[in-house]
Amino acid sequence: MLGPPGLWDPEGVYLDTASYGLPPRPAWEALQTALADWRVGRTSWEGWCDSTERSRELFARLVGTTPDCVAVGGGASPLVSLLTGSLPETTRILAADVEFSSLLWPWIARGATVRTAPLARLADAVDGGTDVVAVSAVQSATGEVADLDAIVDAARAHDALVIVDGTHGCGWLPLDATRFDALVCAAYKWLLSPRGTAFLALGERLAYRVKPLAANWYAAGGANGSYYGLDMRLPDTAARLDHSPAWFSWVGTAPALEVLLGIGIDAIHAHDVRLANRFRAGLGLEPAGSAIVTAEIPDAEEKLRRAGVRAATRGAALRAAFHVYNTDDDVDAALEAL
Repeated sequence: MLGPPGLWDPEGVYLDTASYGLPPRPAWEALQTALADWRVGRTSWEGWCDSTERSRELFARLVGTTPDCVAVGGGASPLVSLLTGSLPETTRILAADVEFSSLLWPWIARGATVRTAPLARLADAVDGGTDVVAVSAVQSATGEVADLDAIVDAARAHDALVIVDGTHGCGWLPLDATRFDALVCAAYKWLLSPRGTAFLALGERLAYRVKPLAANWYAAGGANGSYYGLDMRLPDTAARLDHSPAWFSWVGTAPALEVLLGIGIDAIHAHDVRLANRFRAGLGLEPAGSAIVTAEIPDAEEKLRRAGVRAATRGAALRAAFHVYNTDDDVDAALEAL
């Protein structure tokens, strides 16, 4: 387990961060305080918005960009929809063939042409008929890590945009958002936040092309935004794309990001991958560079459940996900159960 003692209190062995992450103690306590204040009307709401702005700043640090380039929202697909609605309906999309629906369906609903290729050959599939490469940094179903450098190089050679879903990467995989045209991330998994917070980091080529299709009072100035009237004054920054924030989810997000940044993403990366490779070795698998391990093991989820180990099944495969609150003992307990 990384970080100071007492940050997490998992019951049993929790290997399911790819479904949702466990909040560190400061995030849990901040959320409980806000809920208690809400219950009795002890405070005004503006302070809860401060957590949204703090989260924007912290996420920008985490992915190597500036707060002016980051928009906030409630989930990945609504933020992707801002991108799809700002590009022509004739946009031609290339994606991995096992891609999660949140990154693909907004394009399909828009009427864009979507073709797929195996993730390992995605860079080779970029050609003159590609307008956008849409890819997850880490695949939800398999844990496979995309070769983002090769994909970006291939896309640049054909003047294609690169849109990355970092939901299964941000929080353990070092990512530089400035390498991409857009990076979207839902925070309730590896960023250990309540469900209901997400980020969109824009690069230079999309910074002013994305339209404020969800224009609202908060996008016009945060807690001091514009409540009434026809005079829509939105900032020139990515904040013009903000969705109205779910206050309490953001109250829990800011402290979670502070904890992760305090530990350090490089240290988390080394920890998570080491544990995953220990698990892989116990299953007779070759090492890999992912915090997610998938394997076809009969009745795996049930065997683990009986031993007090929580993991998931995707398709016919066990999916185990390792993060900051996991230990060598967790790995050994899971292997013994299997």
